[in-house]
Amino acid sequence: MLRGSVFVATSVYSMARQRHRNAEKEGTLEEHKMSKRRLKSDSSDKEGGGGGKMYLMAGLVSLVAVGYFVYQGYLETRVNTALDYPKVVKESGLDVPDRFWGSYRPGVYFGMKSRSAKDVVTGLMWFLPKHVSQGSLGLRHWCEQGDNLKQWGWNKHDGREFGIQNIVDRGVNIETSFVKVMGGSAGGDWSNRVVVEGVKGTEVSLLYYAALEEGADASLEPRYEEGGQLGSIEGRSATLGSWRLWWQPSDSSTVTDRFHIVTHTMGLHTITDTVMRSFRLFDGRTIGLESSLEKKGKPANLVVFQITGVVPFTLDLAFESGSHVERENSLVGDKYSKLLKKKEEAFDLRFEETFHLTGKGFNNSAVKFAQSAMSNMVGGIGYFYGSSVVKSRHNSLAVPYWDAPLYTGVPSRSFFPRGFLWDEGFHNLLISRWDRDISADIVAHWMDLLNSEGWIPREQILGKEARAKVPDEFVVQHNRNANPPTLLLTLHSIVGDISGEMTDWWRDYLRRMWPRLATWYTWFNTTQLGDTRGAYRWRGRNASALRELNPKTLTSGLDDYPRASHPTVDERHVDLRCWMALASQLMGDIGRLLGRRDSKKYEDTALFLSNNQHLDSMHWSVSHQAYMDWGFHTDDVTLARHKPPPHVHPSQVSTEKTRQVNSDPQLGFVNAHGYISLFPFLLQLLSPESDKLGIILTSLTNPDLLYTPYGLRSLSKNSPLYMKKNTEHDAPYWRGPIWININFLAIRSLHHYSKVEGPHQSLAGEVYRMLREGVVGNVMKEYYRTGYVWEQYNDITGEGQGCKPFTGWSALTVLIMGETY
Repeated sequence: MLRGSVFVATSVYSMARQRHRNAEKEGTLEEHKMSKRRLKSDSSDKEGGGGGKMYLMAGLVSLVAVGYFVYQGYLETRVNTALDYPKVVKESGLDVPDRFWGSYRPGVYFGMKSRSAKDVVTGLMWFLPKHVSQGSLGLRHWCEQGDNLKQWGWNKHDGREFGIQNIVDRGVNIETSFVKVMGGSAGGDWSNRVVVEGVKGTEVSLLYYAALEEGADASLEPRYEEGGQLGSIEGRSATLGSWRLWWQPSDSSTVTDRFHIVTHTMGLHTITDTVMRSFRLFDGRTIGLESSLEKKGKPANLVVFQITGVVPFTLDLAFESGSHVERENSLVGDKYSKLLKKKEEAFDLRFEETFHLTGKGFNNSAVKFAQSAMSNMVGGIGYFYGSSVVKSRHNSLAVPYWDAPLYTGVPSRSFFPRGFLWDEGFHNLLISRWDRDISADIVAHWMDLLNSEGWIPREQILGKEARAKVPDEFVVQHNRNANPPTLLLTLHSIVGDISGEMTDWWRDYLRRMWPRLATWYTWFNTTQLGDTRGAYRWRGRNASALRELNPKTLTSGLDDYPRASHPTVDERHVDLRCWMALASQLMGDIGRLLGRRDSKKYEDTALFLSNNQHLDSMHWSVSHQAYMDWGFHTDDVTLARHKPPPHVHPSQVSTEKTRQVNSDPQLGFVNAHGYISLFPFLLQLLSPESDKLGIILTSLTNPDLLYTPYGLRSLSKNSPLYMKKNTEHDAPYWRGPIWININFLAIRSLHHYSKVEGPHQSLAGEVYRMLREGVVGNVMKEYYRTGYVWEQYNDITGEGQGCKPFTGWSALTVLIMGETY
């Protein structure tokens, strides 16, 4: 495009020069004809020379103008242009058959999906006829907090071959499970089992469907039994070839009704609405799908069968690949039961070998909690395909990213069933301990999302099913906004584990990863720099946010954690500096393992950013005895409603509270002692001999600061913004509540400093034991009290709060239990 546009500009310039030459020729002819009028000829000759200069200037202006617009067009396209390096993901889809099928739809209670871009998916819905009320069927499908289920989530899940989930809904217990077997060339077979128990005689209506994703090169064909009942679904796709899905209730089950629909829906995000519109009342009492409502003219992309039964009953469903020709018996009935039991026993053994909880004295109840927490992390892994919506300062409107796959964990299946960049680094600290290959694949998928600038959108909302759960204001991602590079935590952990036994596979993996890591690192080290050497500043703060008590720093991951009250270029963010020190250290370590000559520059940067004396000079506040941000700040800020001016009716004045600055801000340390004050300690940058380390360790036991019996609170009780709302509608988020990801980093660092010689070794060990016991005890207590692992915990009562279940980084409790850091 650039070369073509320069050619156009050169052509314009050439035409101008040709016109100039023609003008010169014409001038010479005129001079010959009018030789007797020399004065006029001389005048004409001068005019001809001036015209040449004019055309020359016009050509140059044209060249510059075209070049400018070409460059602007280039800048506009950078935000959604993929980085031109080989992909880190080398094998995907059917190249990894044992992970081709899985429970990769975290946003629904139960469903199966392949790691194919656009293909067939399956899912489960249910309702309880006796709980149907006027205007509310109570249909369950999407994971919703508003469903108020007593408990739900995976009990055991190995990330590859099987999973068992328990759901408790209005007195009914629904156990869903899947088991996979390899065979054929299209990902093998799998089966589901749904076991319904509860008060005997209670009716439950189950709906199971097969649907095609929008744009799938695939088809669905219903197959009917005698009497017109739907007996199975057959299908075909470019990736799967032919397949068949069929089902059978157990011999002891009592089935009262069967219904089905074969229809067309707009997409996966509209399946619930399509099903709801298809219900009819039969015989004045039975709610069922009306099969006569099939849409004509469009090929079916949704087939749903409904089976209503009396508790207890069991339904087996078998998906069988047409390529698996050597199958002896279908995976249902006793064969399914035996294989599921075998998988469970292998899981229990492997779990103990990995985390050693029984060996550390934990009882069966604690082990079951830990198995569930880890299984929900692994069972929450999804496979998404689509494009983000992005924007740069060079684009007047948001534009789509390129279509890409993403294999990733999710923070919460009910509230955040999609990928988040800074969460994923924490997720994989646990996932990599359970299955390093899965973790490597996840990190590779994220790194393949780097654009040509070296930026990764921090929130991945891929496909209509994922986008249906996200408010419009959060969809567009801006390329100036970073997110903590926590994927480096995972890589740092993995590299530490494999450095002594580097295989060819891992060496090749890191070599493919290297240019992307280097590009990402450079992006951080240029776009997030501060105005002073060694200073870094999160971008994305809104200095004109009138309704916020303190402008949020969403890019830091700590959202409403107090920063400088008045964002300016003078800000220095201590957490970001520490992240960059860790990044530099990792780049040096990987470069050294790969034998790269350029690793030294990263090692030198790591030494500079980790230099305790320099760190202290920029971020240690003597008056606060803590590491702090630096910026233009005042504590004297409030939220208040404006009083209407005289002679103005109150209805004409906004009733929303806005920020009132009651005293002028000054350049200095930001008075907000909390999580960010711990970062030099959390990322283990402090020397074991540092006197600052001793001060931090002592502060961790002070209940007026961060200590609670349940874990470290996010902001000290003596901070001016402790538990203050950031707007009149937003509850405090990182201003007091206890977060498990930061507590994990603290406990990990305490463990580290308790193992290295230094004046604070003994104190680190004491605080380690106290904090570990408090966090593990409280998370487990709340799990058994409420049925859930929570997003955060109240710093006064220890009660779980925020969204649930939150088995993203809160599941790091398992690593704390196993002391696997």
